[in-house]
Amino acid sequence: MASYATEEYGSMFTTDYRLFLKNDSGIISPFHDIPLFQDKDKQVFNMVCEIPRWSNAKMEICTTDNMNCIKQDVKKGKVRFVNNCFPHKGYIWNYGAIPQTWEDPAHVDSNTQCKGDGDPIDVCEIGYKVAARGEVKAVKLLGVMALIDEGETDWKVLAIDVTDPMADKLNDIDDVRKLMPGLVEATHDWFKVYKMPTGKPANQFAFEGQAKDKKFATEVVLQTHEQWKKLVLEKSDTKLSCNNVTVEGSPYKVSANEANKSTEGLVAACAAAAIPDDVQAVHYINREMLEKES
Repeated sequence: MASYATEEYGSMFTTDYRLFLKNDSGIISPFHDIPLFQDKDKQVFNMVCEIPRWSNAKMEICTTDNMNCIKQDVKKGKVRFVNNCFPHKGYIWNYGAIPQTWEDPAHVDSNTQCKGDGDPIDVCEIGYKVAARGEVKAVKLLGVMALIDEGETDWKVLAIDVTDPMADKLNDIDDVRKLMPGLVEATHDWFKVYKMPTGKPANQFAFEGQAKDKKFATEVVLQTHEQWKKLVLEKSDTKLSCNNVTVEGSPYKVSANEANKSTEGLVAACAAAAIPDDVQAVHYINREMLEKES
């Protein structure tokens, strides 16, 4: 497996925070330069951790910034955190993205009848280790849920780190239900209610909220990989940053020297800012009322 390092700039939990991924030559794009597969023959995929388990800061690969650093999402000038919806604390898995995938906003999915959300496909890694932000994990897919977020398809893949002690026992979504009782249901509940403390309604799902199996999840990921290929191999007027240093045939391929310029002028790494007190608040959702409304 290729080795990757991270390089941070600015102060975490502020708008100037940036985390870049690097290989031996310097800055790379976690969106484009990390391969889809860690081992194609064994169907082992790569994932980039954006948000470690139990944390609240809404970090994500920035699809529009040059070389696609990880930074905190911003709304109305303020960095965003997810609320704690009882009994959950922050994100309940290591949350991230599968590289070299893209949910094309021009593509209507045949299963959900909704267009893609314009991001790499999301993945929830369910192993016991708390990952580091920017860590690249080798994972195997177990299943997928189809969240419908404001009319867009937002796939949520469930996967496990291949080095996890449970990995050999977990080979499909039914294994997760059997050996990690309650986790699939908790995942559905988390995605359903996590926006409600901000005044938004409960999220909706395709397939009545049921998690589809490994075969289905793999097909979805491979489909979004094909959509990514079209994005990065065909020149267009996209607002996304497709600059990369490794994708052969891409009109967006740049030299390592050019990629390394993406950090010029950024604020040097410094101590993290204080997390606002209200981020630690616990919100209680009336789930009985939710069931009546649905």
